[in-house]
Amino acid sequence: MPKLKTRKSVAKRFKITKTGKILRMKTGRSHILTKKSRKRKRHLKKKTLVSKSFLWKIKRQLPYG
Repeated sequence: MPKLKTRKSVAKRFKITKTGKILRMKTGRSHILTKKSRKRKRHLKKKTLVSKSFLWKIKRQLPYG
């Protein structure tokens, strides 16, 4: 059986922790930052967990992650 290929676009966007959870960046941090408060922008820097409904989709695209 041939090797499975990793989706590189997914590999750049998500990180798998040692316990198997998947981290992602929060949305809304790329542009139109002047109207957002300092506190809101600071909280958007942090990573968050992917919801359970999307876990199987991402894990399927990262076979060796």
